[in-house]
Amino acid sequence: MTTNNKWHDWNDGSTPKVVILGGGFGGVEVAQKLKNKNVDILMIDRQNFHTFQPLMYQVATGTLASDSISFPIRKMFKSQDNFYFRMAEILSIDSEKKIVHTDIADYRYDYLVIATGATTNFFGNELVERYSLPMKNVKEALNIRSYVLQNLEEAVLAKHKDDRRRYLNFVIVGGGPTGVELSGAIAEIQLHMLKKDYPELDRHEMKVFLIEGQDKVLGALSKKSSKNALRYLKDLNIDVRLNVQVTDYDGNTITLSDGKQIPTKTVIWSAGVKGQVPGGLEKNAIQRGNRIKTDEQCRVEHYENTYAIGDAAAFITEKTPNGLPGVAPVAQQQGAYVAKQILKNIAGKKATKAFEYIDKGSMATVGRNRAVVDMGKLHFKGFFAWAIWMFVHLISIFGFRNRVVTFVNWTIKFFTKNSGIRLIINKYERPEPLKKNSTTDLNE
Repeated sequence: MTTNNKWHDWNDGSTPKVVILGGGFGGVEVAQKLKNKNVDILMIDRQNFHTFQPLMYQVATGTLASDSISFPIRKMFKSQDNFYFRMAEILSIDSEKKIVHTDIADYRYDYLVIATGATTNFFGNELVERYSLPMKNVKEALNIRSYVLQNLEEAVLAKHKDDRRRYLNFVIVGGGPTGVELSGAIAEIQLHMLKKDYPELDRHEMKVFLIEGQDKVLGALSKKSSKNALRYLKDLNIDVRLNVQVTDYDGNTITLSDGKQIPTKTVIWSAGVKGQVPGGLEKNAIQRGNRIKTDEQCRVEHYENTYAIGDAAAFITEKTPNGLPGVAPVAQQQGAYVAKQILKNIAGKKATKAFEYIDKGSMATVGRNRAVVDMGKLHFKGFFAWAIWMFVHLISIFGFRNRVVTFVNWTIKFFTKNSGIRLIINKYERPEPLKKNSTTDLNE
C-alpha cells in the first residue's frame, strides 16, 4: 500500500490502480469505500472541491456562501493513505491501453469509474442556451445571485413601468426539486427583502414564474406531495404554468408553447440535464440524454473493468426501463456497490447480484416552513416536513464547519426572515441580444 506523502510512479504495476473520474457524490463514495484496501486510488476532477449540489439554490439566492456547500477534496481524504488527487481536465479514455488522458498527464488504470456527473440540457435551443442562466455548479449559482441583484438595481433606475417589468419578472423553467426550491427562495426575496433593501420599488411589481412541461410539479414525488407543493407555490404568489414548454427566448421576452409571452431579463433554466461523458467511448455506448449505457452491475457494456455511476450512467434494465433518478442517493449507493465489485474482482471472486437502488424517500422545500416529504407510504407536509428536510440536508453536508455555518445561517434567517448575502462581487455580463438577421455565432 502506498502513502500520500510520497508520490510514486503511478504507472508501475505493484498495486491495482483505480482511477475515479469526478469528485461528486458517487466518486467520493467509491474512494471512501476503498479506504485501507490494497489498491491505489486516483481521483481526477477539474475542481479541487466537492459541492453539495442540493443546496446550490441557497447560494444562488444569498442564503448561504459558496464555501458553505463546498469542501476540499484533498482535505476530505487527508487520512486515507491510498488516495491521490489531481486537478485536471479529462480529455479522453483509451480503453485498449487502459489510459486516461488529461491536460496534465496520462494515467494508467486497472479499474476505471466514470462519475463525471451531468450538465444542463437545453434540448438544442441555442437561443435559450445563450441567454438563460443554468445552475449546475457554484460559479453558475453565483452568477444567478449577482444577476438577480443587478436586475433589482436596474429596476430602481428604470423610468417606465414596462422596463421595470422586464427586470422584476423572474422566470424559472423546470418544475423539479431545483426549480420548485429556487422559485420559493426568490419569492421570499420579494416578500421579506425587497421592501427593506429597495424602498423605491413596489414589491407587488416583482413576479416569479415557474414553467413546467408536465401536468404537475415535482413529477418524481407522489401525487399528494405534488399537489401540496403546488399549493405552497401559489401561497407565495408564484405564477405556475403547467403543460407548456419554452419555444423561444431572445433575452428580453420568453415565448411559451401556448403562444403566451412573458417580458423578462432573467430566465433560470432547470428543465433538464445531460451526462458529461469523456471522449474515447464508442457511440453505441452513449444513450439518450448523453449517458453511458451500463449493465445491471454498473459496468459499461463491452468495456473491461470500466464502470459508470450517477448522472453519467444510463442504468436501464427491465426493472428500471427509464433509468434511475438523478439524485445523490443513487450515485452514493452505486458508488458503494462498485467499490465492492472491484474488491471482489481483485480477489478473484464472482460478482454479486445486480445493483438495486433502495429509495429511502424524496423531499423538496418551498420556502420557509413549507416542504413535502415522501418516505414510502408516508407523506409529510408543512413545518414537520420542513424540519425533516433541514435535518437530512444538514447532516449530509461534508465538514463540521460547513454544518455549523449552515445551521447558524438557517437559524438567523428563520428568526429574522432575512437572506444575508446580497453582494454583487463579480458582475455577471450576459450576452447582448442579437440583432435581427445577425450572423453572430450563437456558440461563441
